[in-house]
Amino acid sequence: MIPPAFEYTRPTSVDEAVRALAGAGEEAKVLAGGQSLLPLLRLRLAFPELVVDVGRIPELRGVREDGDALVIGALTTHHEVVHDPLVRAHAGLLAQATATVADPAVRHRGTLGGSLAHADPAGDLPAVALALDAELVVAGPGGRRTIPAREFFVDYLQSALAPDELLTEVRIPKRDGWGFHYEKFHPVAQSWAIVGVAALVRRADGGVAEARVGLTNMGATPLRATTAERELAGADDSAAVARAAEAAAEGTRPSQDLSASPEYRQHLARVLTRRAVLTAAGMG
Repeated sequence: MIPPAFEYTRPTSVDEAVRALAGAGEEAKVLAGGQSLLPLLRLRLAFPELVVDVGRIPELRGVREDGDALVIGALTTHHEVVHDPLVRAHAGLLAQATATVADPAVRHRGTLGGSLAHADPAGDLPAVALALDAELVVAGPGGRRTIPAREFFVDYLQSALAPDELLTEVRIPKRDGWGFHYEKFHPVAQSWAIVGVAALVRRADGGVAEARVGLTNMGATPLRATTAERELAGADDSAAVARAAEAAAEGTRPSQDLSASPEYRQHLARVLTRRAVLTAAGMG
């Protein structure tokens, strides 16, 4: 289909992009890699008056260290995230999960910031951001502010970004020494995950000292399996991990669609949490 008509601008700085967004109010959309926005436009599910193309803003790209955190520019592509040595060394869960996103063509165009700002609970990276306790830095007319990932995703395809704000970078605490694994179930290659589980595990004294578990496609937003996380503390064998994983679906409200029922998704969440945690803990 042909997208609806819209105005187009290509700013060269964050300040210029923010001014463009502020001038258009809620009638503007940001174009980064385009892997989420372009299908919406072609299907006429979005009707912006203005598209702000941020693809030529150099400060939005790249990965750097800042003390105990990695700082990843919002325009950094999935391909760049997967292959960046700093991400591999200090945020391996992000690199591993990003390598499962769609296909190589999408990973070369799609961006980390675009994926998070789109706020699709079926996307792989929002749940990973939750598990990693990421922080998202946004710029607006009043300056910059930092939003914890746990507060960023507010509803289905809705984030805490104001209409006149632009996501500029993602800050991820280094998790050196933590085991990690991203496990997802999808019916065919390159399709959306029916359910995905992002697991981080810190081991001590032969067992799980601390665990963080993010859930993909288990509600209107990505979720943390907080009850399972508490139950996993102290687990020292596969049986204990399996018992804790039974709580993974607690408090979730997965959707009913052609791919799966809510009950099936809850079953998958328990099974995949067990697999992901066992692998992350080196018990699998």
